[in-house]
Amino acid sequence: MPGPLAVSGSVVIPEAELAWRFSRSSGPGGQGVNTTDSRAELSFDLAATTALDPALKRRALDRLAGRLSGGVLTVAASEHRSQLRNREAAAARLAAILREAIAPPPRQRRPTKPSRAAVERRMAAKKHRSDVKRLRRALD
Repeated sequence: MPGPLAVSGSVVIPEAELAWRFSRSSGPGGQGVNTTDSRAELSFDLAATTALDPALKRRALDRLAGRLSGGVLTVAASEHRSQLRNREAAAARLAAILREAIAPPPRQRRPTKPSRAAVERRMAAKKHRSDVKRLRRALD
């Protein structure tokens, strides 16, 4: 599964900017767990990348500030028993994180007020409810 990482339709990270590391995974796996390096770690230097234009890069750096270590975003995957599936999981996770980080901010909410008819309906319902409760009371 080597090759560039497609984040979105217009953003593709070249393979040269991705760094892989492999280590032994914890958890079940039989005898192979002690001998195979199935845990995959994928690192991407967000601060030094040329794959993102400056506006997207600035947005991603701001949104991912808590996850970065020296400008590098690292994702690990060890949920599968095979290294290939963990590589695919780490790549998919990194792409999802970056896709969310470079997404445009949501549109500002335009404040509105309820229509006159809605206010009148609400007041009529309140009046009806208070009448119902008033009629339940015992007479003195």
